[in-house]
Amino acid sequence: MGIEDTLYFEDVAEGDDVPTFERQTDLMHWNRYAAVNEEFVYIHMDQEAGLKSGMKGVFGMGNLRYGYLHNMLRGWIGLSGDIRKVDAQHRSINYKNDVLTCKGKVTKKYTADGEHLVDLDVWVENQEGVNISPGKATVALPSKG
Repeated sequence: MGIEDTLYFEDVAEGDDVPTFERQTDLMHWNRYAAVNEEFVYIHMDQEAGLKSGMKGVFGMGNLRYGYLHNMLRGWIGLSGDIRKVDAQHRSINYKNDVLTCKGKVTKKYTADGEHLVDLDVWVENQEGVNISPGKATVALPSKG
């Protein structure tokens, strides 16, 4: 499916996996995020500042992972669905050149207040397969009926 395609509520089943979104992190991505969010923090831009903070070098913004989770969800539901909620916990640092993969699994589908909703477990794994940002999401999908 592409972003222009419509994912319908009826096409989703509990237990379905969401297509992944993957990004190798680097300073270019972090600088774009910082520019949009006015979050120019030295520990995310300068190797020496990262080392002084007690880390092994410059490291990525935890909140950028929310953006990656949104990219995964939007790519799955297309433009016809709505992302209603994304919550995640950032439990580990990601460093420059780490490969982050966003994953998701449908846990529940239901109708509430006339909306067709899907709950998901979502998470971000690093290149070692470690879940560094576990979370939950809810999306609203159009119905065929």
